[in-house]
Amino acid sequence: MLGYFVYIMASGRNGTIYVGVTSDLARRVYQHRSGEVEGFTSRHGVKQLVWYEAYDDVTAAIQREKNIKHWSRAWKLALVEKDNPDWRDLYEDLFG
Repeated sequence: MLGYFVYIMASGRNGTIYVGVTSDLARRVYQHRSGEVEGFTSRHGVKQLVWYEAYDDVTAAIQREKNIKHWSRAWKLALVEKDNPDWRDLYEDLFG
């Protein structure tokens, strides 16, 4: 996968969520899942990739991440449920 990605990780359905941006989705999600990097996601057990969007332009990806982070939790949950109503972990589908 090439480009830039805005993504949402979750601890489970309607659990703790994290919004991020990366140029290497597989590597970054692996880091979250393994707890390789200390921080918010490792402290809160946020290990499931539940939503992502791909961008060709890094500026657009960063702006989208900022916009999502400023929206309400309810809006973020609705964004996930629109494309992933069962809150499946998309990591295995993409990289497993």
